[in-house]
Amino acid sequence: MARIPDAFIDELLARTDIVEVIQARVPLKRQGREYSARCPFHDERSPSFTVSPTKQFYHCFGCGAHGTAISFLMNYDRLEFLDAVDELARQAGMEVPREARQRAANPESQGLYEVLDEACRYFQRQLAGSDRARGYLDDRGVGEAVRAQFSVGYAPEGFSALKDALGTDPRQLQLLDRAGLLSKNDRGHVYDKFRDRVMFPIHDRRGRVIAFGGRVLGKDAGPKYLNSPETPLFHKGRELYGLWQVRQANRTLARLVVVEGYMDVIALFEHGVTQAVATLGTATTPDHAELLFRNAPDVYFCFDGDRAGRAAAWKAVESVLPRMRDGRQAFFLFLPEGEDPDSIVRSEGAEGFDARLQQATPLSQFFFDTLSEGVALSTLDGRARLAERARPLLAQIPDGAFGDLMQQRLAEITGLQAKPAAAPSAPVRSHGSRPLAPPRRSVVRSAIALLLQQPSLALELAPPYRFVALRQPGIDLLTELIALVSARPEITTGTLIGHFADRKEGAALQKLASQDLPGDPEAWRAEFLDAIAQLDRQTIDQRIDELQDKQRGEGLDEADKAELRELLQARR
Repeated sequence: MARIPDAFIDELLARTDIVEVIQARVPLKRQGREYSARCPFHDERSPSFTVSPTKQFYHCFGCGAHGTAISFLMNYDRLEFLDAVDELARQAGMEVPREARQRAANPESQGLYEVLDEACRYFQRQLAGSDRARGYLDDRGVGEAVRAQFSVGYAPEGFSALKDALGTDPRQLQLLDRAGLLSKNDRGHVYDKFRDRVMFPIHDRRGRVIAFGGRVLGKDAGPKYLNSPETPLFHKGRELYGLWQVRQANRTLARLVVVEGYMDVIALFEHGVTQAVATLGTATTPDHAELLFRNAPDVYFCFDGDRAGRAAAWKAVESVLPRMRDGRQAFFLFLPEGEDPDSIVRSEGAEGFDARLQQATPLSQFFFDTLSEGVALSTLDGRARLAERARPLLAQIPDGAFGDLMQQRLAEITGLQAKPAAAPSAPVRSHGSRPLAPPRRSVVRSAIALLLQQPSLALELAPPYRFVALRQPGIDLLTELIALVSARPEITTGTLIGHFADRKEGAALQKLASQDLPGDPEAWRAEFLDAIAQLDRQTIDQRIDELQDKQRGEGLDEADKAELRELLQARR
């Protein structure tokens, strides 16, 4: 973080509403001055994740996750630091300093992005010169506009075309290899991974090329589709093909349609259905599900109607259920045998495909229909078996209306009443009738807690600070916190704690910052200034004791006597 000016980060976080950032990804419920939710970073049944708009800080009491809006985007959206800063700066209308951007960029990642971009442009040039590859796209009805929109290209035949074109030195060869563009045989010979294939670049959420998919042209030439391997930039379980193009084509998104292949996405775009994405040769993962719902409230999964298609649909159900917060919907469209989205949209047009989507099966219906297969619901044993199958899955649904209605539907089918929710635990009490009082804090601890609640309180103090000479645990930490805020007046609680992330004080500061102190900003100000005044008085008493001990021993010189008179006067 230090490679971007602290002042810029402080201003960025001051302009950013962390509640707004997190609310766009995790549904929050207001509780007093703060917001709560089930933690997005670990599985839990009751909310232990809190977000404070005054502190601009989040904290999970269960797993300990905490930080600012920047760290939330890094952990939740899996962005690098600079990407998270860029995202927040764009929302705040700020420009990341150019020099800082260059310094903060990871040189290793930057090299991979550059070589992948070069490869993409190389494949596009090869497509322009290949009648065979362009003929394939013509036959599939893919026009020039959509080819350009998706940067479609062609990897020529031969084992070293790309390597010869881009592998001009050892570093470039290493980058091509790390980017997943080269393969090596048992004899150690390195060659192009993609050969004689139509190439589909895969873009990340910033529009950068991170991988490729290739569709073979020749028969008996290996797998029909070939994807890049996992690389430092590409994790297929976290990416969706076409999402970048979807976001560019739609100002707002009411729905996303999940299909199985690159050509399905491109064919739908060609016919005006610009909300299609595809998983990359893998089943729908929890990361896919979260990414889908972060971009649209309604998600339609489009699969073949055969056994494999329904198995893939059930995998999607398992990933989607824990993310079915209120306001989200999932549907399943099963296509007739021998059909795919490409063939459907070419024969029926966008209107016909949309009509099929309108008839898609809701998640709730597909869920109970699938679990009821092979179960005799007319018998007690059969209904018990359905309940046994359904309950562990329904328990994963977040609290809300959808989860309640799913439990209600299970009760209607089986005749079993849903188990009541556990009552909230009562506060811990002593043997008497009154709750246990919280432990008393030291004055230093109180001052630090208040400062974490509202860092700007440090600006109320004018140096020099008398209390810095006090020999008490925590004084050095309090002094450092005040100095940090004085040097960075816009600093937030989250950033302040982040400064101590790798130090032993970090855990204690996180715990203090997560507390919800009673009172309001004016009361905190008065309490903080009173705490500092108490520490100043204790410092005076400490120095008086020292001088009086010296007086009883070796005696005081004139300067010591003058200081003692001044301190006694100050104490009175």
